[in-house]
Order: sequence, then structure tokens, then C-alpha cells
Amino acid sequence: MRDITSLAARVLLALIFIVAGWGKLGAGYAGTQQYMASMGVTGALLPLVIFAELGGGLGVLFGALTRLAAAGLAVFCLASALIFHTDFANQVQSIMFMKNLAIAGGMLMLVANGAGAFSLDAWWQGRKR
Repeated sequence: MRDITSLAARVLLALIFIVAGWGKLGAGYAGTQQYMASMGVTGALLPLVIFAELGGGLGVLFGALTRLAAAGLAVFCLASALIFHTDFANQVQSIMFMKNLAIAGGMLMLVANGAGAFSLDAWWQGRKR
């Protein structure tokens, strides 16, 4: 049951990053750059954001370099919360802030516990033995 739960948790955590990263590749690219600039962050960092979301999300999804991917996404969530979601007078922004904290907590659980048996990490570890 633990391995199935770990797989389900990875899938659920990864989806938000994969969908967000993919959405920024198309029509959302210019809008995201403008939003970043309005918050004082250069839009030149957007390719790095997309790489973090897609690369980290896929790493977590497939359980590949899971601890590294999860640590990176935890930092990404905390940074995003602190940069983009600190207007606590706005209820939506407060919820987004707390959502990012919760996702960072889930990612830290992956850092602590690893991906589980149904992962590329486990498969690679088995091949080393």
C-alpha cells in the first residue's frame, strides 16, 4: 500500500507543475513574462521557470532523481509564494501563498522518503545491485 500511495502522491504533486510549464510554452508565454515583470522579476527567467516546472514535474512523476527534483520544486514553491503571493489583503493571493507552502511540504516529504518502489530511482538502484 505504501508504494501505491507514494506513486499516487507523486502523480498528484507533479501534475500542477507539468500543466503549468506546458501552458507557459504556448499562448501563455507572453502573458507570464508580463506578469513576472509587473512583480519585479525579469521575464528573461521564464525559460528557467518552464524548465523547473516541466523538468522537475516529470522527474517527480517518473520518480527520476526524485529527491533532487523535489528539493528544487520545494525551493521554487517557496520562492514563488514569497515573490508573487504576498498580498494577504487579497484572499485569492493568501490561498495561493498557502497552496505553495503545502506543495513545498509535499515535496519535502519526497526529499525525506524518496520516490518508492514504483519509480525509475528504484529501478536504477536495483540495477546497481
